Amino acid sequence: MSEQPYDLRKVLAEIKDLPGQYHETDVEIDPNADLAGVYRYIGAGGTVMRPTTEGPTMMFNNVKGFPGSRVLIGLQASRQRVATILHHDYKTLGQMLNEAVTKPVVPVEVTREQAPAQEVVHLASEADFDIRKLLAAPTNTEDDAGPYITMGVVYGHSVDHQQSDVTIHRMVLEDKDTIGMYIMPGGRHIGAFLKEYEAINEPMPITINIGLDPAITIGATFEPPTTPLGYNELQIAGALRNEAVQVVPGVAVDALGIARAEWIIEAEILPNESMQEDINTNSGYAMPEFPGYNGSANPAVNVIKVKAVTHRQDNPIVQTTIGPSEEHVSMAGIPTEASILSLVERAIPGKVLNVYNAPAGGGKLMTIMQIHKDNEADEGIQRQAALLAFSAFKELKTVILVDEDVDIFDWNDVMWTINTRFQADRDIMVLEGLRNHPLDPSELPEYDPARIRVRGMSSKLVLDGTFPYDMQKSFKRAQFKEIADWQKYLD
Repeated sequence: MSEQPYDLRKVLAEIKDLPGQYHETDVEIDPNADLAGVYRYIGAGGTVMRPTTEGPTMMFNNVKGFPGSRVLIGLQASRQRVATILHHDYKTLGQMLNEAVTKPVVPVEVTREQAPAQEVVHLASEADFDIRKLLAAPTNTEDDAGPYITMGVVYGHSVDHQQSDVTIHRMVLEDKDTIGMYIMPGGRHIGAFLKEYEAINEPMPITINIGLDPAITIGATFEPPTTPLGYNELQIAGALRNEAVQVVPGVAVDALGIARAEWIIEAEILPNESMQEDINTNSGYAMPEFPGYNGSANPAVNVIKVKAVTHRQDNPIVQTTIGPSEEHVSMAGIPTEASILSLVERAIPGKVLNVYNAPAGGGKLMTIMQIHKDNEADEGIQRQAALLAFSAFKELKTVILVDEDVDIFDWNDVMWTINTRFQADRDIMVLEGLRNHPLDPSELPEYDPARIRVRGMSSKLVLDGTFPYDMQKSFKRAQFKEIADWQKYLD
């Protein structure tokens, strides 16, 4: 008998007995703000307002208003847990993903009988259909525009079916068969496909897949230039697991779903139509976003019409996340690390040893780069590396450069180098008038009218904490004796 393919349930079975990695509760929880409010204390981390911490993923078995459905939150809200799930060292996850991109494994199509995600089918044409009563989508806060799908992988294809892609977007349940989806302008391949459908004024068929192996959700967040238009990131998950992701034709739309998901929403993006994101609340807010602030409601999100919802028979799991949590850092940050490593290795091979997109930047705004210099001729190469990263990833705002004896995953070690290998008058680089992420509230014209013409422009920062190569003797750290069996003193 062949081994069970990877899916969310297999992953949970692998981690549930590991200390501090998984916790489930039968205590009733209200998905409206309470669920996220509880997890904020237990395991959110990231840029969430303190007090918060890095803790276990949590399964809520008793969700108010949704009998027989469960909600899982925070599965990837720990870099160490992601490493355990992917069977790899947490410090070199970026290198692992970088390699996976170069060894894609194409998805394989299966039949409905082989797809657990289609065990139960609800058609939108049924008289009592209401996705808001089917799907236990939580709100992060009481100000949210509505229940949000925060961990839904959108799967779509080009008009000619020759290209396909998966992306993750914020999606709010607007009414019984309508979802509002925010597609950020530029860079997202689903948006490029949508333009093709809008050009011929036809709806774009998609599936929204919820409850997945993290190899899929992390792989799905790769962006250009690492994965160009037409590169289906499900191939990355296939490479990470050394097995093809199983996909299945929809029951109501001409699109593929992920066969081993917990839920599949089959839908169409209406062409050339939009709606107010917070039409039901008029709060002005969407949901908390990765920088740690409430995202503003968009006045014109894409309109998604639901055609069917399918799910597993046995207590299907709704997977969700808190927008600014450590989970976003894992999903956005680790693929960006991989992409930066790929780019700099091609341009200046051997000079960037490792990269870490730290939680303080939500996985997108900040990176720490570990630099290797071979000789005096390498002086300045570290700043070239920073410029390469900025040139490829417009959402990157701050780069900290450190030497190879610094642990980039230890924030105190990073700040130590800024305090002992850094002079502010010579080691700061400021790059003005560049594009960045519109969710950063400091990037508004009223914040700096002289430099910010339109929202989403930024001055970018490099802190060069590397010492001059010709002064290395002055910067040699105190060397302690290596003790191979030091742990025996703790027995």
